[in-house]
Amino acid sequence: LGMIINESVRLYPPAVAAIRRAKVDTQLGDFTLPRGTELLIPIIAIHHDQTLWGQDANEFNPARFGLGVAQAAKHPMAFMPFGLGARRCAAFRSSLTGVYRRFITESTVFRPQIPNRREMQPLLLVSEESQFLLRILNGSFQTLDIIKDRIFHDFANLFCSKANLDVIDMRQENVMHSVNRDELGSKDWSSKGNNSNPEGDSTAGFSVLDTMLKRSLDRLKSMRERISLAEAGINYCTWEINFNKDAYVVRAMCLDGQLGAALSLWWNMIQNSIVPDVITHNYLINALCKNGELEKAEWIVRGMLYRGPSPTCAAFNSLIRGYCLVNDVDNALNTFSTMANHGIVPNRVTCNILVHALCKKGLLEEANNLFHKLLSKVHNGGSSNLITSTIMMDGCFKNGDTDQALAFWERMLLERTQVDKVSYNVVIHGFCLSHDLGTAYKYCCEMLKLGFVPDVYSYNTLIGALCRQGKISDACYIYDVMTGMGVKPDHITYRMIIQGLCINREIDRANCFLDYMLEYSLIPEPLVWNVIINGYGRCGDIQKASYIREKMVACGVLPNIYTYNALIYAQIKSGNLSAAQSLEKELLLYGLTPDSVTYNLLIGAACNLGLIHSALQLHDKMLRKGCQPDVITYTELLKVFCVQGMMREADKLFGRLMASGLAVDHVPFLILMKRYCRMGEFNEVYDLHQKWLETMPR
Repeated sequence: LGMIINESVRLYPPAVAAIRRAKVDTQLGDFTLPRGTELLIPIIAIHHDQTLWGQDANEFNPARFGLGVAQAAKHPMAFMPFGLGARRCAAFRSSLTGVYRRFITESTVFRPQIPNRREMQPLLLVSEESQFLLRILNGSFQTLDIIKDRIFHDFANLFCSKANLDVIDMRQENVMHSVNRDELGSKDWSSKGNNSNPEGDSTAGFSVLDTMLKRSLDRLKSMRERISLAEAGINYCTWEINFNKDAYVVRAMCLDGQLGAALSLWWNMIQNSIVPDVITHNYLINALCKNGELEKAEWIVRGMLYRGPSPTCAAFNSLIRGYCLVNDVDNALNTFSTMANHGIVPNRVTCNILVHALCKKGLLEEANNLFHKLLSKVHNGGSSNLITSTIMMDGCFKNGDTDQALAFWERMLLERTQVDKVSYNVVIHGFCLSHDLGTAYKYCCEMLKLGFVPDVYSYNTLIGALCRQGKISDACYIYDVMTGMGVKPDHITYRMIIQGLCINREIDRANCFLDYMLEYSLIPEPLVWNVIINGYGRCGDIQKASYIREKMVACGVLPNIYTYNALIYAQIKSGNLSAAQSLEKELLLYGLTPDSVTYNLLIGAACNLGLIHSALQLHDKMLRKGCQPDVITYTELLKVFCVQGMMREADKLFGRLMASGLAVDHVPFLILMKRYCRMGEFNEVYDLHQKWLETMPR
């Protein structure tokens, strides 16, 4: 349904265009936009551009959104029915929610049916308030069954109202009298032949229409009788439709994340003595647990135990999973005990959730005991037993118990459990955690022998282990094998390789992998761009660092504070303090707030150049912006005070540092002690040494 809606708003967007005005002078690619320039973004033209959407851009093809909105077109920002960015339509979520709710509401009332193509004629339904013109099929009146449910639901009061029926009866009698009179006139006219007068011609001209209206009113009377017979059951039918509609709306709101509205509608149903079914309750409990509102979810479960319907194992599993997600294993076990006390038998999913939570917390012995305890109570099955054993293996590997993990692996093989690709991935990941890459390669080859093709997770596990050990060449070799086997690398693959290459100072090679990502239509996250920018900055190549930033913006990725910090560091390393300060002003224009790293870089650069006044101004500006100084800030200022011989200011600053509550390391003490030694103030040196010993952890 989402694909259909997306394709509909692509072909017929709510807004055909958007207008943006440049607030400041902006460089957009090769174009310079002066302040105040207005840009017209033709949304409907972009949505029908064949270079972006293919040759079928003007055709209705929801399948193009099968891989998500970002990959539906050749550019991830080609789909903008409600605009993009911070100025996107504020009501776009409520609009889409309204479409989903309308679809769910109508699907509970209509019964889809394709009628035969026959000649259609009008039927006029007259009421006190309005007139409704329906097109019904000529022939059998049974075709009205197609819209029967809709008529019962929307027009029940209209047809069953006595006042409306009296009006129809009265008007029908008048029309019948007129029809009988006109039929006599028609007969006289036909007997007279061509010698008739003009008034007879006029009367005969309407005789056919009156006859058609008579037939329509006869059918109306027949339909009225049918509705009158069903009048006694309409109230029950309407109540049942409303109940189903409310239940479906509650489920839809839970899926859409509108938990407040869903709970309100659910509570109104309870207040009206309408108890929703267990499936609706499960939707609410699952949504609340995913949102972290565990107290409300537990309250609903207690209400089900009190008033009904009786909670199922799925409801308790959702609540147990919610507690495990927040690492509250005690409440998860208490919920498990409540489940058992009310006679609800746990299933394999219950066991898997609890075992995984215990393993994640390092309670391997308790997880093992629970595993063996529940193994005899729940239904045995190959796939379920495989999942539980795989969870136990993963927990043992992550807690460093490789022998116990291999024991579970051997047990699965002895029981002839059909292992799968996930089990092998857990084993490979476990040996990579223990830095045993040789055994990890061995199990990877064993996968291939058994016909299991390693997936992207398998290769990412090996690449990550190699990058952590600094074996970047081997990681790139695994990448080549991966692509040669037809496995498409994902964002994680490229991020690990690019980070490893930048740490190894192979920045140009990392930039090549960035281009590979773009060729695969994978838009890198800001972290990847920042790593390359920082790499070029550390190498002193400001031009390439700036080029990567421009490329980043061209791909629709907005720079963040870390991007600007990397560029500022590059400018400072090149000795260009004015350019670094310009970047600090630029990030303010883009709505970004400088952090302590930004100010520390600028203050350190000013101190190294002996610009004490500029350093103090930056420090004051830092405080005005609400950015708290850290140890590095105080250390840089202490250094410049000591170099300039301003010991009184240095002592005051050191006192503020000690009173700030920050964890002070040895560097500020050494700076002051070194300066006082040169001045021959050995008593001050001794006092500083004693303070240093007092602050050291014992």
